[in-house]
Amino acid sequence: MESTRCRPLVLSGPSGCGKSTMIKKLMAEFPGFFGLSVSHTTRKPRLGEVNGKDYHFVTCEEMHKMIKAGEFVEHAEYATNLYGTSKRAVQSVMNKNQICLLDIDMHGVESIKLTDLNPRYFSIQAPSIEVLEQRLRLRKTENDSSLLHRLESARREIEYSKKPGVFDAIIINDVLEDAYAKLKELIKEEIAKVQ
Repeated sequence: MESTRCRPLVLSGPSGCGKSTMIKKLMAEFPGFFGLSVSHTTRKPRLGEVNGKDYHFVTCEEMHKMIKAGEFVEHAEYATNLYGTSKRAVQSVMNKNQICLLDIDMHGVESIKLTDLNPRYFSIQAPSIEVLEQRLRLRKTENDSSLLHRLESARREIEYSKKPGVFDAIIINDVLEDAYAKLKELIKEEIAKVQ
């Protein structure tokens, strides 16, 4: 008998590809159906970010204790900051019979593939590196050094996404509404489990 429990959904891709926008659209269109696994990070909050909603902002010491205790399904260091998805955050969403959304990078994907979480994996990508660079510049959250670092990471993530069996689907976010419609079509069986 097939389980009616909702499988988590991993949305992965470079910064600026539109993952966060698609997550917000899903949560707005299907209130109560989805729960975002709120990650932990050691980076400082950006303007408007709320602790416990956007991230759990913690010290390096707290983060290292949690890593040592095995509290994360995945964790990584990026631009001198640590990020991680706690087992507790994922379980909290699943206990509400919601579809758990995880917004993670390729290292997180590799780590989660070693767990028994059994999510569906989707790579969200900009149509080109040039478009991605333009989107990142428009955000005005990057200096030249961090922008170059993000673009190099994006190139690695795009190459990684080409490996057979890594992702259930690759969604090119050229026109947001089209990319969002494709994602909804791919996850309609999970949505039906909540209804």
